[in-house]
Order: sequence, then structure tokens, then C-alpha cells
Amino acid sequence: MKNYLAKQLFQSAFYPALFLILMWLVFALQGQFNNRLVPWGVLPREAGGLPGVFTSVFIHGDLNHILSNSFPILILGMMLFYFYKKIAKQAFVWIWLISGIWLWVGGRNSAEHPNYHIGASTLIYGLATFLFFSGVFRKHLRLMVVSALVVFLYGSIVWGMFPIKTEISWEGHLFGAIAGVLVAYNYRKEGPQRREFHWNDDEETPHIPEHLWQGNPEELKPDAHLEAGEIKHKDIDIRYFYKKKE
Repeated sequence: MKNYLAKQLFQSAFYPALFLILMWLVFALQGQFNNRLVPWGVLPREAGGLPGVFTSVFIHGDLNHILSNSFPILILGMMLFYFYKKIAKQAFVWIWLISGIWLWVGGRNSAEHPNYHIGASTLIYGLATFLFFSGVFRKHLRLMVVSALVVFLYGSIVWGMFPIKTEISWEGHLFGAIAGVLVAYNYRKEGPQRREFHWNDDEETPHIPEHLWQGNPEELKPDAHLEAGEIKHKDIDIRYFYKKKE
């Protein structure tokens, strides 16, 4: 059991940890190039800023910026790959692409002051909303517990979707969150599902002889006047005792 759990945790952490390592490698390169990698962020509505859809998530402004994004990426990424392993890769990539494209279309930018949008927070918001709404859409008890855990850990990030601090790309947060909801809805019928129990209909119910239901059930107790019988229906055996009429 311990080996199985360790294997599951390792598999869940592999891709988020790999992504995190790439983030830090790029950050180290930024130091070598004196932040000249910032233009690889998303520059809205400019052809030269379109590659930022793919690269902006690896670029961060300073140490505090990357530190604040590292832990959520690892934790939320592990939750995604642990609870939604069959669709985790697709969900991650779609959140990445959708949020990046929308940011390129609708993000702030001006000719006088180009606005490069950088950082992995678009993914963080997308993963958080995916994990929350996916459990809600599926009405899956265990996954709804995950939804509640996401709210407990990262519920306060909702304020980042509003233009409160102009130096923060709130558009990236907003588009990331919307992308997470859409991806969760799209994949609601794939991956883990709520168990549904179906009772047998009348055609599948074994026939029970009428004399079993006659008389007072209190009198149906084993004694010398009881006879035994057996009903066989498919893979079900029903053994019964009944009292003969006097």
C-alpha cells in the first residue's frame, strides 16, 4: 500500500515538478541576460507578442514573483494529475493555450507603453477554477471535497481578477480562471465519475411464489411444520422457509 501511494504521488508530481524546474531555469537565464527575456511575454494584439502565448508562463519579473507562483503551480498541478490523471495533460495544455490566446486578444497594451504580460499566474488561476468547478459539475463527493480544499487554500486569489492593482495582469488572472471553468465543463463527462446505482426492474426481479406472501410474516418462523425450498434466478440463489396451510 505504501509503495502504491508513493508511486501515485511520484506520478502526480512529475509533470508539475518538471514545469517548475523549467520556470527556474528560465529565471536563471533572465539574470544572465538582465531581464532581456521579458519581451517573450504576451504583448497583446501585436504579431511579435503572439509567441508569448507559449513562453510567458516561464518568465517572471523578480524573485518574489516566481516564489509566489512556484508553490501553487506544484500543489495545484499535483492535485490535477492525482485526481484527474486520465485528462490531466489535455486539461493543462488547453488552460495554457486558451488563457494565453485570450490574454493576447484582450490584455492591456498601448503604443506609448507596451505592456508585456508575464508569469505562470494565468495557469494557477486556470488550475484552481478547473479543480473547483470540475467537482461541482460532476457532483462527485470526493472531488467536491477537493473543490472545498481549493477554496480553503486559494479562495483569496479571486481578488486578483479585478483591476485593483494596475501593476498586476488581472486580465491574465481573469482569462485563466474563465479558461479553467470552460475546460472543466468540456471534460465533465471524462475522467472520474460519480457512481450511479441502478435497481433491478421488475423483469429482472426473481419470481417468488405467491404462498410465500400469505399469512402474517410474524408466523414465518422455522419449526417442525416448515418446508424448505429454493429459487434460482441467474446468479442469485434465494433460500426460503414457509409454513404449510393447516
